[in-house]
Amino acid sequence: MISPVLPTYARADVAFERGEGPYLFATDGRRFLDFSSGVAVTCLGHAHPHLVAALKSQAEKLWHCSNLYRIPGQERAAERLVEASFADTAFFCNSGAEAMECAIKVARKYHAATGHPERQRLICCTGSFHGRTLATLAAAGNQKYLEGFGSPVSPGFDHVAYGNLNEMRAAVTPETAGVVVEPVQGEGGLATASNDYLEGLRALCDEFGLMLVFDEVQSGMGRTGKLFAHQWTKIAPDVMGLAKGLGGGFPVGACLATERAAQGMTPGTHGSTFGGNPLAMAATNAVLDVMLAPGFFDGVNRIAGLLRRRLEAIVAAYPALFAEVRGKGLLVGLRCVVTNGDVVERLRREGLLTVAAGENVVRLLPPLIIDESHVEEACGIIERVARQWTQ
Repeated sequence: MISPVLPTYARADVAFERGEGPYLFATDGRRFLDFSSGVAVTCLGHAHPHLVAALKSQAEKLWHCSNLYRIPGQERAAERLVEASFADTAFFCNSGAEAMECAIKVARKYHAATGHPERQRLICCTGSFHGRTLATLAAAGNQKYLEGFGSPVSPGFDHVAYGNLNEMRAAVTPETAGVVVEPVQGEGGLATASNDYLEGLRALCDEFGLMLVFDEVQSGMGRTGKLFAHQWTKIAPDVMGLAKGLGGGFPVGACLATERAAQGMTPGTHGSTFGGNPLAMAATNAVLDVMLAPGFFDGVNRIAGLLRRRLEAIVAAYPALFAEVRGKGLLVGLRCVVTNGDVVERLRREGLLTVAAGENVVRLLPPLIIDESHVEEACGIIERVARQWTQ
């Protein structure tokens, strides 16, 4: 029998009915420690009291009114993101793919607005992931995801090796509009760009007059121990895509840009029916209330350090299963020697939820509010599975 739900996911046979903090509870009564966070989305855990209160309050007043009118919550969220970042302006949408679609348009429109409409091509990196729309799939260039969706592939994208400045420089042509890079490649296997690489990209873009676009859909919103991953460096992009943790589980995306980069985005050039609606902005502002509170990221970095040390010890103890620890902060993973999907399944059976990624990596994406006990619980499960595997 054909499922009434389009079968585009290989779903695990478990359904959840409620969540609390870092835990999910299945319909059959089982409890799971959630180190997947809905793929880096539920950054403050499940049913966070402040988020619940904000959404309840807003739901009783106004859900939607469209962007034909001012939305005060949207203006407040934009002001806070601008104040905490490099940006001068923000556009709100509903997902990471939409955020990156907007970022692509901003980068191209900048050159059209400044007299160089021929500059439309973007240099992207192998191993990247920018979304599931036709344009963002083309930006990533992964043939596995592009297969069967028509030819030619959405034009305007060139690809070079991640982390290689020489290849990036060699790919620049008179038609190049900008560079699109993830500071940490989430779906691609948690490869992490060095500060030197990101700073080199900034210098290259300045030299050639290009837009530097960062995809922080997964690495942003505190996941690496700062609000944005690039803030570990001395530089900033011109344009940036955000989503996932931005709404704490409510669908929210955003494209941030400098005033210079966004000068081509005039009325009518872009839009979203649902983007930035009052409910979404209530969630976003509630997330920012928590994340921007003094000391929040100190706690994230302390726990991230503990988790990394414990994972490195596990890798050292079980080299037949694990090759290395990858990633940054609480965007971290284990590159496996055995098949990563098998590891994810066995961990789930033992009550720990994780996510597979490229390059045979198991991602651990816990809520940013976990404490030492949750690190010990998760690592205890990983060690138990490793012992069972090697016996």
